Amino acid sequence: MNRRWTDVALTAAAPITWGTTYLVTAELLPPDRPLWAGAIRALPAGLLLLALTRRRPRGLWWGRAAVLGALNIGVFFPLLFLAAYRLPGGTAAVLGAAQPLLVAVLTVALLRDRPTRPALFAAAVAPLGVALVVLRPGAGLDPLGVTAGLAGAVAMAAGLVLTRRWGRPPGTGVLAATSWQLVAGGLMIVPVAAAVEGAPPVTPCSPCSPPPDHRHAPRPGPHEKIRGGVADNVGPTK
Repeated sequence: MNRRWTDVALTAAAPITWGTTYLVTAELLPPDRPLWAGAIRALPAGLLLLALTRRRPRGLWWGRAAVLGALNIGVFFPLLFLAAYRLPGGTAAVLGAAQPLLVAVLTVALLRDRPTRPALFAAAVAPLGVALVVLRPGAGLDPLGVTAGLAGAVAMAAGLVLTRRWGRPPGTGVLAATSWQLVAGGLMIVPVAAAVEGAPPVTPCSPCSPPPDHRHAPRPGPHEKIRGGVADNVGPTK
């Protein structure tokens, strides 16, 4: 029973964490930088995992890692952030919820594997369920944002189906295979981001700007403190 609830909690943690993408994009990231947002999200994490796992692709897996990295990272991440920039979080989430249905369709087309009826039913009702929870009257339907959201869902669905078809090389763990995709996708995004969006964005809290030094500022004496306290608590006299 404990193992079951652990699995449930881990499964629920993934979409909960993923859902913060739209909030973070809207509130914390520099505006209108979907390409750099995708590159910064992918490349540092991929390089770190690559350094930790110390495994590189071999043979056919150089090409496969490039294809999977393009679909799951290089194409999907910029489109994800573009949709997050241009759409309310609820609308973008509904478009992302269409991914299971797209995976089912591509599974039939590419793997010739027919999903079960419960799986098809769950995939079909997933967008409806998300829409009922998060959509509000007057939700924005920016055409470019909707197109980006749907295209990103298609790219990710294709990547998931190909991942299922190819699996992983013998003796290669999940982290190593993930690092290949993150690095490949991140390297694909960087030159496009530099050409389209210019230099990487700089956060407002730059480490090059030290906080002001108040050590040499004059300090109020006891009489100034008393007068200030009286002024704050006594109204003006007539």
